[in-house]
Amino acid sequence: MSALDLEAPGRVGRLQDIARRVAADPASWGAAPRFNAASRWYSRLFAAEDHEAWLLTWLPGQSTDLHDHGGSAGTFVVVSGTLTEETVHAGASGSAVLRADSFRAGDARPFGSQHVHRIVNTSSAPAVSLHVYGPALTQITRYRLRDGALRVLEIDRAGVAW
Repeated sequence: MSALDLEAPGRVGRLQDIARRVAADPASWGAAPRFNAASRWYSRLFAAEDHEAWLLTWLPGQSTDLHDHGGSAGTFVVVSGTLTEETVHAGASGSAVLRADSFRAGDARPFGSQHVHRIVNTSSAPAVSLHVYGPALTQITRYRLRDGALRVLEIDRAGVAW
């Protein structure tokens, strides 16, 4: 289930600081945001020894599947526009349910290594976000929420799926 991991609050805070610093300096990105009507656009901006940064764009209606980050913690910062994050939580009966929160330009969302979420642009305007993961992503597990249970759809591996 999704929650901000308490195992390494210093690490998550450090990733948030990096994400805010990079998001505030578009001249350092090395890539200009692009929008693609067919799918979300993304570009890895850089990789350091213990983290990496990605720039993503979102047209209205574009989204991710429910997914985790393969054991990496992270932060996303909304650079422009508004994004909605749906996170998985235990419902009253113990079944999994989704909870939605909106994030506007300037908002940051830190998350721990066990975080499962889906991001969607539910607004009528394009959005840009910057994501920092630590350690760098090696895999992403995609899920489906069915009958109150989280079920694995597939596991995507870095260098193969993206």
